[in-house]
Amino acid sequence: MSPKPPAAPRQAPPPQGSEAEDLSRLATEVHACRRCARLVEWREARAADPPRRFAGESYWARPVAGFGDPTARLAIVGLAPAAHGANRTGRMFTGDRSGDWLYAALHRAGYASQPESLHRDDGLRLSDAYITAVVRCAPPANKPSPTERDECLPYLVRELEMLERCQTIVTLGAFAWDGALRALRDLGCRLPQPKPRFGHGSEAQAGDWRLIGCYHPSQQNTFTGKLTEQMLDDILIRVRELTEVG
Repeated sequence: MSPKPPAAPRQAPPPQGSEAEDLSRLATEVHACRRCARLVEWREARAADPPRRFAGESYWARPVAGFGDPTARLAIVGLAPAAHGANRTGRMFTGDRSGDWLYAALHRAGYASQPESLHRDDGLRLSDAYITAVVRCAPPANKPSPTERDECLPYLVRELEMLERCQTIVTLGAFAWDGALRALRDLGCRLPQPKPRFGHGSEAQAGDWRLIGCYHPSQQNTFTGKLTEQMLDDILIRVRELTEVG
C-alpha cells in the first residue's frame, strides 16, 4: 500500500483575473490526480525515504501544477518534477540544481523577481512567463512511459489553452519538445511536416505558436558544458525578440 501523502503546504492566494481563476481550478485538479499508479507509488516512496540532506522535511508528494503569470506571453515546458525538487517543494523547478540555473537566467532576462527558487513561499514572482511540464509527477529515472505522458498531456493542453496571450513556448529537452508538439496538435494546430526535430535553438511554427528548443538545465548538461549560461541567455533573448515583434 502506498504511504499516505503529507498534508499540502500552505499556498499563496492566486492572482486575480479570469485566466488566474481558471488556472487555479486546474491546479486543484492536477494536485488531486492519481491516474498513474507507478508514478503515485514512486513520488510517495521518495517522500517517505528522502536523502539525508532533506531528512525531516515534509514533501509535497503530489502532482505539480504550472506556476507563473496567467497573462504570460512565454511558456516554459519541462519534462517532469524532480524527485527531490518539485516533488519536495510543490513548485516547478524549485529546490534543485536545474531550477538554480533556470531561475537565475529568468532573473537576468527580467522574467523572475529573484534569481533563486527555494520553496513555495519564498516570494518569487514571474512576469510574462509561465513554467509547466509535460508530466506532473516525478518519474523513476526521469523517464515517464508513453502511457503516463498521454495520461498527463491533457493538463498541458488545457494550460496552454488558458494562457490566452501566450504564443511562444521554450521546451527544455527533447521530451518536452515532443510533448509540446503533441499538445498543440490536440489544440487543433497544424504541425509542420516532416515533424520538426529537437535541438538547442531549434524553432518550429505550429499554428500561431512558436516553439524554441533549449537543452534541459540538468546537471548532466550544465556540468559538462553542453549548456552554458550564455546559451540559456541567448534563448531568452530570442524569446524577447519574438514577443516584442508579436
